[in-house]
Amino acid sequence: MRCVSSFLLARLASSPYLQAVIRVSKTYLPHMSSLLSDKRVTVFVGDGFKFLADNTSTYDVIITDSSDPVGPAASLFQKPYFELLRDALTPGGHISTQGECLWLHLSLIQELLKTTRTLFAQAEYAFTTIPTYPSGQIGFMVASKEAGRDLSKPLREVPSTRYYNSDVHKAAFILPEFARALLKEGKDVRPKFGASAATGAPTKKVLLLGSGAVARPCAEYVVRKSENSLTIACRTLKSAEALAADLPNTTALSLDAGSEDPAKKAELEKQIAEHDLVISLVPYIYHANVIKAAMKGKTNVVTTSYISPSMRELEEDIKKAGIVVMNEIGVDPGVDHLYAIKTIDEVHAKGGKVKEFHSYCGGLPAPECSDNPLGYKFSWSPRGGLLALLNPASYLANGQQVDVPGEDLMSAAKPYYITPAFGFVAYPNRNSVPFREFYNIPEAETVVRGTLRYQGFPAFVKALRALGWMNMEKKAWLKEGMTWSEVFQQSIGAADASESTLVGKAKEICQFPDEGESRRIISGLKWIGFFSSAPAKVRDGNLFDTLCAQLETLMAYTPGERDFIMLQHKFVVEWADGKTDTLTSTLEAYGDPSGHSAMSAYVGIPCGIAVQLVLDGTFSTPGLFAPYTKEICDPIREILEAEGMGLIEKVL
Repeated sequence: MRCVSSFLLARLASSPYLQAVIRVSKTYLPHMSSLLSDKRVTVFVGDGFKFLADNTSTYDVIITDSSDPVGPAASLFQKPYFELLRDALTPGGHISTQGECLWLHLSLIQELLKTTRTLFAQAEYAFTTIPTYPSGQIGFMVASKEAGRDLSKPLREVPSTRYYNSDVHKAAFILPEFARALLKEGKDVRPKFGASAATGAPTKKVLLLGSGAVARPCAEYVVRKSENSLTIACRTLKSAEALAADLPNTTALSLDAGSEDPAKKAELEKQIAEHDLVISLVPYIYHANVIKAAMKGKTNVVTTSYISPSMRELEEDIKKAGIVVMNEIGVDPGVDHLYAIKTIDEVHAKGGKVKEFHSYCGGLPAPECSDNPLGYKFSWSPRGGLLALLNPASYLANGQQVDVPGEDLMSAAKPYYITPAFGFVAYPNRNSVPFREFYNIPEAETVVRGTLRYQGFPAFVKALRALGWMNMEKKAWLKEGMTWSEVFQQSIGAADASESTLVGKAKEICQFPDEGESRRIISGLKWIGFFSSAPAKVRDGNLFDTLCAQLETLMAYTPGERDFIMLQHKFVVEWADGKTDTLTSTLEAYGDPSGHSAMSAYVGIPCGIAVQLVLDGTFSTPGLFAPYTKEICDPIREILEAEGMGLIEKVL
């Protein structure tokens, strides 16, 4: 009898790697590897697929001890491999392959058994116990070219074994009922959980507008409840279908929430009216369109955006329409509100006063991924992120309002300490002044909400602004075909486009504080490509959008990278006895490179929670809302904490 026992990692397995496995086995597993020296054994190291193809009708038995069907090893669980096994067998030959765990991979086993039964006269699944394997169990796919062969009956006794005997052999083919029913009769008697356990049609209809990164976690949360059906709508049907893929009770369609075309507006109104709730994850400038359509259809609305003036103008009409419009329920804004309200209410209940409120949040690349001169990356178009750097900001400091013009925003950035592990800078974001009223802290003398970035970011942005790259005015001289160095020469008024001249002019304009900072920022400008002779990616005839086009590539996340959210509230509290404490609420969250980013999860899931609470009637009072009250914040926060997504609260 000729037998080949093949331990194949797949076609891509390298000979040096397999030779190392053999060498190490001889050193550390001599009781097992001694068989390799038996004169009856021939060891072949190479492409196992090619080996089988070159040895047709050769072996009586082939044994495959493979790894799991992930990556390259997936090919060892597919039909072409089993065809090679079959063809390499002599008439009446047998195979035994690693068949996975019936507790974890029963559906895979079912498909594998179907495949082998189309290729072999007999095929069965058997299993045994191995304590070190997941669930303590592993299976074998056993098949034979011999018609009528009973694979469960051994043909001979095997002496001197420690585990195997003929009864163990027979018992290996006796399966638990849930496995037997599926593999023998095609009946799935396994218990059903979650959405798969639902009976009857969904009773709540949700429409999700938008296909950005945050949409998928939100959609996944909504369809956790079997009573919800979800329609995902984007401008392109393809985007909606991609987002809806694999989600239960979910369909896709094409809608344009920003179109002024009468037919498209009518279709938007029709679809919104056919749903109980619409989630608007489109750009904030289109929320008013969505709300107007929702008022006509008496459909509730949830957004993650700040309440804009155009939305505020609709407040009375929203109440008259009898619908709930819930906003600002992402991470910032959103999760930040939940913990601000929680601590402020607790302090007030104990007779204390919040004298200072500092809140800063940053969506950043994880430290190991912050490998560019700005220490920042974009998971979406850079344009929105860069535009925010031009916005003015206002806040309260020591009882006085401080107004920061947009052109001075980066100059307002200061080092901000949270933990020794990070070098953050912080600058104010938007208008913090109304939050003294929104959060019900009239006693607060300092109220500031702002943005966190890694150190070095503001100075680099200041340089870009000084050099003209944050300017959105169209330039008649900016044309396709110009090189980056030529564009840079024109933008700063340099005498020529040589690197030395450009560097000298940039230093003259920026007036760097020291040589170290000069070298850092000049090297960053070179990294962007400003001194190169490569063709510039001119966009929309202006420097700002041309810069955005370049950064889309340079500052994108690459596969395997993860993002990071740091959010911290700092409350300076004065108690009734005169004592002062500093309280903090902190979130430090990282994305999953193989799953959702931290930002998409912390925006999408809180949004999904708010959606469910509106559907359930927990929030039912008509009006335009943001989570500024205990009645709104507590239910959302309690569910968020049950998801393991809460903030850590401390007294410093």
